[in-house]
Amino acid sequence: MLELVPADQPVVCPVDDTAAQHRGKHVYGKGRHRDACRSTRTFKAWLWGHCWVTLAINVKFPFASRPWALPVLVGLYRTREVNEQEGRRHKTPIALARQLISALLHWFPDRRFILLGDGGFASHGLARFCHRHRRRLTLVSLLHPRAHLCEAPPEPRRGRLGRRRIRGGKLPHPQDAVADARTKRRRATVRWYGGKTRRVEFVSRVAQWYKATEGLVPIRWVFVHDLEGTHEDHYFYCTDPALSPPAIIGLYTGRWSIEVTFQEVRQHLGFATPRNRKDQSVLRTAPCLLGLFSVVSLLFHRIGAGGKVVPQPAAYPWYAKVEVTFSDALAAVRRQFWRETIFSQALPHRGLKTIPLKLRDTLLDYLSLAA
Repeated sequence: MLELVPADQPVVCPVDDTAAQHRGKHVYGKGRHRDACRSTRTFKAWLWGHCWVTLAINVKFPFASRPWALPVLVGLYRTREVNEQEGRRHKTPIALARQLISALLHWFPDRRFILLGDGGFASHGLARFCHRHRRRLTLVSLLHPRAHLCEAPPEPRRGRLGRRRIRGGKLPHPQDAVADARTKRRRATVRWYGGKTRRVEFVSRVAQWYKATEGLVPIRWVFVHDLEGTHEDHYFYCTDPALSPPAIIGLYTGRWSIEVTFQEVRQHLGFATPRNRKDQSVLRTAPCLLGLFSVVSLLFHRIGAGGKVVPQPAAYPWYAKVEVTFSDALAAVRRQFWRETIFSQALPHRGLKTIPLKLRDTLLDYLSLAA
């Protein structure tokens, strides 16, 4: 995957957790998790199953207008009771995400990474970890409108006794700073969801994010208002204050690719259907299915499918695609696999020789789409 990302550019890594329902009295690692698909702001839906923290890499393929999030590392979130039974230190999803990105930092010491997380990963501890590795790691995430911000501590005066100040003067909350009538909003065209562009209005400041007993983290926070009114207002932050506000907005909107990956894995690879209950099978199946998404995407790029969309069945003439999706990539890879294995071995068969080549390719197209 890293061969597809230029060496002089940072590797964009979205991270998120996804829950797969798996009921059963003796299922390993099962717990009660929030169902993001059925939950709303006023109602929280729960499900019993597994929660997988997934770290992906955004790769820009020539056949797609938006980057594809290819999973590379997966970790199972275990409840505190399971960890206590197995004598393991309990790790939250944020701690698992920190462990996954640490592995990439260790394996590829010459690359720079940008970690993208939603509100569930908007942690001061994760931001402090990224600031500690700021030469190679940057975090872009959501910020609470009432976050505690302040200035950097002043330099101690010579000859003054006493403990050095931990923080500087208090700054207004992002929500109050945006509501201030003296604050001027700027406009810009930024990268938006789906690989498109959007005209937005934003306010940005540089501040120190403070949390008691954990210290300060320098950040740049950005308030974004969609001028078309289709998306609600958001507050973002970045642990690299030198990054421009349009770049921060474009990076965070690229995080949505991992949500599309979760949907495709469930729909086409059966991510939520395995009925495993033993620890070895549970820890093996879901990571393999997420890894299969990356393998199929890379194979589709390697076989040279380019921007050609796989023909759709004649039974659905009204469904015309303008861009390649994962279902097309899966059908193309399956077709290539059959051609090089099953059909290459069956060519000497007399019955197959009587079928015209054009009809043979048409049947192969239809079978690869329907499998």
